[in-house]
Order: sequence, then structure tokens, then C-alpha cells
Amino acid sequence: MIILTMQKKQLKVIDLFSGCGGFSYGFKKAGYDIYTGIDIEESAVHTASHNLHWKHGINRDHVCGDVKTFDVKSLKESLRGEDIVVIGGPPCQAYSQIGRAKLRSLGEDRIHTNDARGYLFQDFLKASLDLEAKVIVMENVLESVNYDGMNVPQLVSEILEESGYNAKWTVLNAANYGVPQLRERVFMIAIKDGGVTENFLPKPTHRPIDNKVTPGVKRAKKFSEFGNFIPAPIPDDTLPAWVTVEDSISDLPSLFPNAKTKYKQNPINLEIPYNSRPLNNYQEKMRSAFNKAGVSGHAFRRTARDFQIFERMAEGDNYFNASMIAEDILESQCRLYNIPVDAGNAEYIKLKKRIVPPYSREKFLNKWQRLKRDQPSHTLVAHLSTDTYSHIHPWEPRGISVREAARIQSFPDDFVFPVKMGDAFKQIGNAVPPLLSYAIANQIKELSSLNSHGKAEVKV
Repeated sequence: MIILTMQKKQLKVIDLFSGCGGFSYGFKKAGYDIYTGIDIEESAVHTASHNLHWKHGINRDHVCGDVKTFDVKSLKESLRGEDIVVIGGPPCQAYSQIGRAKLRSLGEDRIHTNDARGYLFQDFLKASLDLEAKVIVMENVLESVNYDGMNVPQLVSEILEESGYNAKWTVLNAANYGVPQLRERVFMIAIKDGGVTENFLPKPTHRPIDNKVTPGVKRAKKFSEFGNFIPAPIPDDTLPAWVTVEDSISDLPSLFPNAKTKYKQNPINLEIPYNSRPLNNYQEKMRSAFNKAGVSGHAFRRTARDFQIFERMAEGDNYFNASMIAEDILESQCRLYNIPVDAGNAEYIKLKKRIVPPYSREKFLNKWQRLKRDQPSHTLVAHLSTDTYSHIHPWEPRGISVREAARIQSFPDDFVFPVKMGDAFKQIGNAVPPLLSYAIANQIKELSSLNSHGKAEVKV
């Protein structure tokens, strides 16, 4: 047998719309050189710079700026002769169902197709082509396949093919790659002067629990009608099952055992001792590069009105269940204090305001949800920056902490968030899970001819 081994070359990565650096972090762990990244959010740039550069003694920064106006020419000059990989996730608010609803509520002039963020993929494309990237990887939400009738990943693939790339897109579920979260996202991969086939997609490391079929899998047959779509690899039945919420966070310190516990907001970078040694492979992975006895970022929100509601919610309960529990608590309090159940009674109105959330059961049905410990989490979103009702802790009566959100998104414990709590939640919700990013980066590096230069050494 003839084996060709090549001297490997470290590829330079430019991360556009980088956020806090989750996409970059996975590529860094796969051996790429993270040259820089660009994002318009200053706090996200600070988090990325700290974790990707500064704490490793690297004198580089991610840049706070607008991709539309960034000096790509100077960046290209500084990388002359290098093989460049451009990665990024143009903002998805205009595509997502949550983003569309919010825009509609602001008036007809703010409908999603009038939102400039829906066309930021064009700026991503322009920068990638101006940099003459050898590899381009773009991530976005599943809804981007139908933006007012336009399939964004298909369109991007076709434009890149006109520019000499081979480009394909697919849908990957982070849970299939060891992330304790059901998070399906579209990924477009393009190679200059090379072919992208199913082999360029990372092979799953985990399989669904109870043979669960996700929306992306259900829609794969429809997506196959598009010429540049390739289906994601199917997990093998012999693989370990999806990582669950309990698998991901059970070693973290207890913060709020019951609703009568006194609330304490921990400083975001306070280190708190772990609850136990690592209890499984996932926890070992999250702590492998972290030789400290305590973990930071373990802070959660004070939602005093709702702690007693959370405590009575069952795992998997949503806002309908929560609102019924609140009504039951209200009735009990009325009986205790002999307050008449009368909408015109001032005491009743005051008590109801203190106990019952004032939201519609129809509109808020799934905006509150208690996690199930024996399942992966549902998708984390940037709205965590406003509240954490969408991800209520499964066995403590509170929203998840920043560190728990980071674990669910597969950020290891040595990835810190030196920012305000709300900013940290937003950054985590917006990020590409590092474990999924690593799987993509490693597969591209292994199969792409760009990972080598110099003379081949032939072994027989």
C-alpha cells in the first residue's frame, strides 16, 4: 500500500459576524490559526479576543466593526500568500420565526423582507470573494431556506459556483455531534478548485434518543430538490445516545435548591467549587483543559415572582402549565388571607399582580419551558439576554445560569465570559456550538488538499 504524508500547513481563519467566537473556537481546536474576526457588538468582540487570543499570550484581536465597511483590502495584504478560510454566520433575525414576529409587531415598514439583516449574506459573500478565500463556511438558521421565497444557502452556493468554487449546503443537528442541544442549522461549504461531496460533512458521533426525527430530517427530501443540497450523514445505531441536560450540567455547583432559598447573584467571574468530579465523558471534555477546582460564569437571574411557580412545574412543562400553577397559588393565598376572588377588589388585584404572570397563554405557550434532564435541551436563542424562562432548570426552581447555558452550547469551562450577564446569555445563544464547529473544521482539514504543502513523502 502506498501512503502519502504531507507536511501540514496551518490555515488562516477569518471569522465574519463572529459573535463571541464559538465558530472560531472549534476551528482553533482543530488546528487552524484564528487570524481575526469581525463583529459589530463590542462585548462579543471582547469575549472572542480574550478566549481566542489574549489568554494564550497572542497579540491579536477580533475587531469591532461593520463587515459592510471593513477594510478587506488591507486584511488581504497582511495575509498575502496564505491559504484563507472564511467562516461566519450572517445575523439570522430576519429569517427566524421569532425575528419575523417581532418585526411585524413594529409595523408594516418593519416586515422581515424589509429588514436589511436579511441581506447581510451578500456582505459575507463579497468579503469572502475579495479575500480570495480557499474555503468558505457559512452558517444560518433553518428558516433561511425560505426568505420570502428565496433559498439563501442555495443562492449563495450558486453565486460561489459562478466564481469558481464547488459549493454545497446541508442541515446539521448539533446533538448528533455531542452537543446536549437539539439545534439544527444550515451550513454551506465551498472549496476553491475542489469538490465538496458527502465526505466533507462530519460523521455523527451520537444517535437520536428513542429514534426521534427532527424537522431538518423531515424536510431533507424536499431540500433534495435543490441542486446544491446534500443530506447530512445518518447516525449509526451503534453510536452512543445524544448527550442529555443532566449529562451536561450535573457536576456544576447547586445554586438554588428550593424556592425559599435566599437569592444571591454571583459575580460573573466568581469561581465556585464543582459539585463533584466529572461524572461522564461530556463533563470530562468540558473540564479537560481546565485544571481549577471551581467554575466561573455560574450566575442566574432573580425572578422572585416565579420561583414558586418553577418549583411546582414538571420537567417539560410550558407556560400553560405555569399559568395554571400560578392561578392555583393565587386561589390558595386568597383563602389564606380571606381575600374575595373579585376582579374589582383592590387587594385581589394587588395579590394577583404579585403572583400571576400577565401573559397570554396562547402567545406565550412555549416561551416558558422546563428542561427535561433525560433529553437534550431545545435550542438556545439570543433572547436569553432578556430572560431565561425558555430554559428553566430541570431540578432547581430557577432559570439556567450562564455557565449552564455555555455547557449546553458546548463551550468548555475554560471559555470565560468577561461581560455582563445579559451580554453573556446573548453571546451564547447566538453562537455556533464549538463541538459542532470542531467536527466541521476537522473534517474539512482531513479531506481538503489545502491542509498540506511541500513535497509528499511516499511510504510503501
